[in-house]
Amino acid sequence: MPTLPVPSHPIWRKLPILIVLAAAIIGAFTLRNQLSFAALGEHRDQLLAFRDAHYLWAVLVFVAAYAVIVALSLPGATAATLTGGFLFGLFPGVFFNLAAATTGAVAVFLAARSGFGMAVAARIERGGGAAARLQAGLRENEWSVLLIMRLVPAVPFFLANLLPAFVGTRLMPFALTTFFGIMPGALVYTWVGAGLGEVFARGETPDLSIIFQPYVIGPILALAALSALPIVVKAMQKRG
Repeated sequence: MPTLPVPSHPIWRKLPILIVLAAAIIGAFTLRNQLSFAALGEHRDQLLAFRDAHYLWAVLVFVAAYAVIVALSLPGATAATLTGGFLFGLFPGVFFNLAAATTGAVAVFLAARSGFGMAVAARIERGGGAAARLQAGLRENEWSVLLIMRLVPAVPFFLANLLPAFVGTRLMPFALTTFFGIMPGALVYTWVGAGLGEVFARGETPDLSIIFQPYVIGPILALAALSALPIVVKAMQKRG
């Protein structure tokens, strides 16, 4: 296995991930109420009016804003997904949501990899031991592990954007597994968002626990199990 080069780290390479971390901390305390379902309900008429008058601009602004929310790890990603469904319907809303979330995730990944990730990955590899073996195992099953991480979000989305950068994950597998791995959840929440007009009319809040219903979570877990199959097969071949 080739050894990763240890890159130099001028401050400008670390600056993007430091900005992300600072924005995440500040946003957690200052923007929680501004990027929420309640805020969407309060401004829904203005948002719909802007969409009807300037559809293309509405799409561009929405995708850019959602991507920034994810890239800076700000609170409100779920509300943004609901907004995509509310403004643009299930289709094409889900594609706008996927494009924005994937773009933001890739931005975080690249910032982390450039700032600290490459050096951490190289240090783990040189150090050997259990950490290096785990790193090698993750690389060997890169596609499967990344896809499982997205399908079954036991790891928070923010950390799932950072951790792959610290084990030397390649950009293309990260981007593609992010796009397709978050697709089932994006479909569910965009669908919920598409029905928010009636929810607002009744003065209620959306039931986001729907994703844990057996008829929703069951197929997602089945996809995760299917994604894990190559790992199981490789392990059995090695033992054989």
